[in-house]
Amino acid sequence: MSKSPSQLPPRRKTPSVPIGPVQLGSQHPVAIQSMTDTPTSEVVKTLEQTVELIEAGSELVRWTVNDDDAAKAVPHIIQRLRDRGLKTPIIGDFHFNGHTLLAKYPQTAKTLDKYRINPGNVGRRERHDENFAEIIRIAIANGKAVRIGVNWGSLDQELLTELMNKNARLRNPQPAREVTIEAMMQSGLRSAQYAQKLGLPKNKIVLSCKMSVLQDMVEVYTKIARQCDYALHLGLTEAGGDIQGIAASSAALAILLQQGIGDTIRVSLTPQPKVKRSREVEVAKAILQAMGLRYFKPSVTSCPGCGRTSSTYFQDLAQDINAHIGVKMSQWRQLYPGVEKLKIAVMGCVVNGPGESRHADIGISLPGMSENPVAPVYVDGKEFVVLRGERIKDEFISILEKHIQKKFGNNF
Repeated sequence: MSKSPSQLPPRRKTPSVPIGPVQLGSQHPVAIQSMTDTPTSEVVKTLEQTVELIEAGSELVRWTVNDDDAAKAVPHIIQRLRDRGLKTPIIGDFHFNGHTLLAKYPQTAKTLDKYRINPGNVGRRERHDENFAEIIRIAIANGKAVRIGVNWGSLDQELLTELMNKNARLRNPQPAREVTIEAMMQSGLRSAQYAQKLGLPKNKIVLSCKMSVLQDMVEVYTKIARQCDYALHLGLTEAGGDIQGIAASSAALAILLQQGIGDTIRVSLTPQPKVKRSREVEVAKAILQAMGLRYFKPSVTSCPGCGRTSSTYFQDLAQDINAHIGVKMSQWRQLYPGVEKLKIAVMGCVVNGPGESRHADIGISLPGMSENPVAPVYVDGKEFVVLRGERIKDEFISILEKHIQKKFGNNF
């Protein structure tokens, strides 16, 4: 059966960070966020993709705000979202000129729910602190949270040089990799401390230290988690696309989440032709559900097949069940609270089929090669019925629907 909350890894203690109607921090579920890849100045495209991400389950959505046209468009798109009843927080992603845009367009500063600052590109030398401070003052004036997002592709070179020079003077210098990781942490921590000195409360600060090499990313987050209690946003930056990106992001996030590190996550996937942007949201949901941290829809356990499973029927049935869940989930969510924790098994032969089916809330063990053409169905660990003939799929889906109605129908 599904893990109970007591079996989950203890969360690292962090303050609650309010971002619009969403709360981040250790007292709240790990939140999922995503980012549009449309020019924000293109109102219709940005609106449509934002809605797509929200409908997929993104609980925060980030937009690039890089020029006057983008800054001007922000309040109009947000108003359209709110007119549709969508309250999902919108984050403005600022690089190089964020201090200028936020000061020049006060309505944009007011309507955004959170600002993202990269301390590596807010300015050089004395301008660095001045520009950073301007954004923080605007955030304070508008009551906004700020993510201080360090990225090794745009790491503060002055800070890195300072630490490299200091390291070179040591009797036993550290490898360059270790100094880079230290620079990543110091960039985030120094910036957060400066923001607090300027008056931004700790519960308005989120940190991230994104790197594209898995082991480096895991190390920097593990270390910074020990040194502070700011809320942390996790992500493996430039993870790649398709299988590579999904595998790398899943591995990196799982390692940290299993340690109780992370208050919000993003899976960054290189877009593929004809693949929706919201795929990265679906992957993030799958990671959290696989770890038992959150549940979004019933899970389907199905076997990979082997020489015993000469028929493809179990494959087709597993696919059909997943499709049925996809169609029904919005309705089930309203009618049957808790259904997202249901565990279904669709197995292809007698080796593991009966056992997996008994461990699930409801399961079916289909016949493999040379086995009797019967399919026992198990409900709550006990054999419920044996199905035969050409209508196994329809009969099993009917049993599934009745089981959901019986088990979750009185939860409200």
